[in-house]
Amino acid sequence: MYTQIKTPVIIRDLGDGLILRRSTPQDAPLLAEFNARIHSDDGPDQPDQGVAAWTRDLLERPHPTFSADDFTIVEDTASGKIVSALNLISQTWSYAGIPFGVGRPELVGTLPEYRNRGLVRRQFEVVHTWSAQRGELVQAITGIPYYYRQFGYEMALDLDIGRFGYKPHVPRLNDGESEPYRIRPAVENDLGFIVGLYESSRRRYLVSCVWDESLWRYELNGKSPDNVERQELRVIETLDGDPVGYLAHPPFNWRKGILVAFAFEVVPGHSWAAVTPVVIRYLEATGEAYAAQKGKGEFTSFGFWLGSEHPVYTVARSRLPRLRKPYAWYLRLADIPAFIRHIAPALEKNLAISPFAGHTGELKLTFYRTGLKLAFEKGRLAGVEAWKPGPNADSGDAAFPDLTFLQLLFGYRSLDELGYAFADCWWEDDNAYGLLNALFPKQVSHIWAVT
Repeated sequence: MYTQIKTPVIIRDLGDGLILRRSTPQDAPLLAEFNARIHSDDGPDQPDQGVAAWTRDLLERPHPTFSADDFTIVEDTASGKIVSALNLISQTWSYAGIPFGVGRPELVGTLPEYRNRGLVRRQFEVVHTWSAQRGELVQAITGIPYYYRQFGYEMALDLDIGRFGYKPHVPRLNDGESEPYRIRPAVENDLGFIVGLYESSRRRYLVSCVWDESLWRYELNGKSPDNVERQELRVIETLDGDPVGYLAHPPFNWRKGILVAFAFEVVPGHSWAAVTPVVIRYLEATGEAYAAQKGKGEFTSFGFWLGSEHPVYTVARSRLPRLRKPYAWYLRLADIPAFIRHIAPALEKNLAISPFAGHTGELKLTFYRTGLKLAFEKGRLAGVEAWKPGPNADSGDAAFPDLTFLQLLFGYRSLDELGYAFADCWWEDDNAYGLLNALFPKQVSHIWAVT
């Protein structure tokens, strides 16, 4: 929880007049300005005030999973200037319903004149240690192509997939027809309903983020109005006031005039086809209202930022002709055997419904410099341990170069897709091929992460 710390904790002296330290609430003004300039899409001369507000909120407002000392800061002691910074936002994700801790580094940036000195690497070493001390098995980050591979990350989960439509695709009411549902701002009393519906929706996904009531409450009323990460929460209800769903969207239009829903769910047993047209008309009306306000951007289109698969894509397929090309989450697992042991019940369940139910034997996976050995006994995962592959290229039962095994582990790519993409990804025989496909089938995931 939030802790007010007045004296900065110095982590280490980096030399050349630079120190690496933890943040304090007193850093809020300078760090907010630093992040607003470093992370502005329009360049440092046009600071992003939404990013500034996000930074201030993390340091000055109580957050369910973040403390005011969870930024690392590199400071030039001669000037007192912040020259590099990042943070760690702890959260819980789940794998086939099994929760696990995740540390999310964010707001990573360095002044141009201080780059290429290893400052970000030093900070990642620190936050990786913090994350491990918190018992977090995985670290996850979003960011520019390739960069975070340098710090042990692999692109291994879908990110930023959505579908969009334009004004001609908005379903219009007939003359004399009125809306069959209302969409209103959520209030505290709605949180129980939202939590329950979100939990049921997570069953669609292999990997998802766990949101308890404290996180939804923080989203509802804990963030500043201009925080770039804030979402407007809305409840969809019948004209009699019975809630049938919820919606979340930013308080502004994106660049190129898009207003997107970051979350949209309908209670089981209620018609998505009946509710979705109302939501689309709401997004258009809200986007137009934002366009009329200074600084909220024009409105040209509506969309749903809900991953690769979602019920709304089925019921409104022709109204969402534009597909956003998928990007990817970077994931890091410092201890793959520990994670495999943690999710063993899910893997055993996969095995039980496959042709390898009741299997006994070993499966050795080489990552070329390291490896993994899985031992099965009558369909149970009896042993998981690190394994050192031999010097021969064909050592083991299957091979995954670099960190590509994470793509299979998290259901991001199938074994066949990895074998096609990487010539040095292979399997020895039908037994290895069948076991890997049974344990790690390709599956849909969707992450709405904590910010």
